[in-house]
Amino acid sequence: MVLLGTIEAGGTKFVCAVGNDVSDLSTSIRIPTTTPVATIERVINFFHKQSLRHGELAAIGIGAFGPVDARTGSEKFGWFLNTPKPGWQQIDFVGALRREFSVPIGFDTDVNAAALGEYQWGHGQGFETFLYLTVGTGIGGGAIVSGKPLHGLLHPEMGHILIPHDRVADPFEGCCPFHGDCLEGLASGVAIAKRWNCQPADLPPDHPAWQLEAHYLAVGIVNLVLTFSPERIILGGGVMEQTHLFEMIRLEVCDRLSPYVEIPNILDDIDGYIVPPKLGNQSGIMGGFAIAHQALSAI
Repeated sequence: MVLLGTIEAGGTKFVCAVGNDVSDLSTSIRIPTTTPVATIERVINFFHKQSLRHGELAAIGIGAFGPVDARTGSEKFGWFLNTPKPGWQQIDFVGALRREFSVPIGFDTDVNAAALGEYQWGHGQGFETFLYLTVGTGIGGGAIVSGKPLHGLLHPEMGHILIPHDRVADPFEGCCPFHGDCLEGLASGVAIAKRWNCQPADLPPDHPAWQLEAHYLAVGIVNLVLTFSPERIILGGGVMEQTHLFEMIRLEVCDRLSPYVEIPNILDDIDGYIVPPKLGNQSGIMGGFAIAHQALSAI
C-alpha cells in the first residue's frame, strides 16, 4: 500500500486529500482559492503534515481549473495559463510542488479528472466514450475517448463554445472576460448571479432563470453530441444541484436532436443518457487519485 496525494484545484476552493486507497480519502482539507502564493502554500503545508503523520507520499495527482498545460514534456507542464481566474494567469503550480516533494506528479484539467473518476468508479463505467460537463462557477468539459482523457493540442474547452444568443429574449451581455456570451458566459453560476442579481441557490425552482439556463445548456449539449457522439453525458457542478434542470435539459435535447439523430440510446432512454455524477462532488478528488496512480505507474 502506498500513500497518494490528490488535489482538486477549483476556482472557488482547492480540495486536497491523501490515502492508500480511493475508499480511504478521509484525510482531506478544503482551502479557499485566494492568491496563488497563499493557496499553494497551504496545499504544500497540508501534504507536509500528512507525510509526517502517515509516511512519505509516493505520488500526487492533480485536476485543475483551466486553461492549463497538461502536455507531458512541455516546458509549461503543470502551469495555469490565461485563465479567467484573476491573479492566476501563468502560474507554475506543479513546479511549486516539485520543489517540495520529490515524487511523480500527474496533472490534468479538473473536468478530465472528474471524467476519469466517473470512468473508474462512477457512471462512466462500461463506456469507452462519454463526456463530463461541470456547470458551476464556470463551465468545463472533459472527454473520455477509448478509455482515456482527450487532450489534443491542449485540452477541450467545451465551456467556451459559441451558441446562439437571442438578445431580445436575453439582453444579458455575458460574463466571460474573453468571449462575452459563450456557453460559460451565459450559463455559468457567475452568469446566473450577474443576470438576476441573486445567487443560483437562492432562486426558486419556478423562477424563469431555470428555463433559460436549461435552454443554453441543452443547446450546448446538442453541439457536443453532434461533435463527439458520446455514449453518455454526465452533468455535475454546483448549478446542477438544482436537480429540476435535468428534466428540462433532457426534453430540449431530444427535441433538437430528433428526427435527425435517431439513436435509441438517446431518444428512448434520455434519462439514462444525461445523468448526474454517481460520485457526486467526489468525482474530481477521486479522479485525482487515479491520476496519481497513473503518474506512479509511469516511472
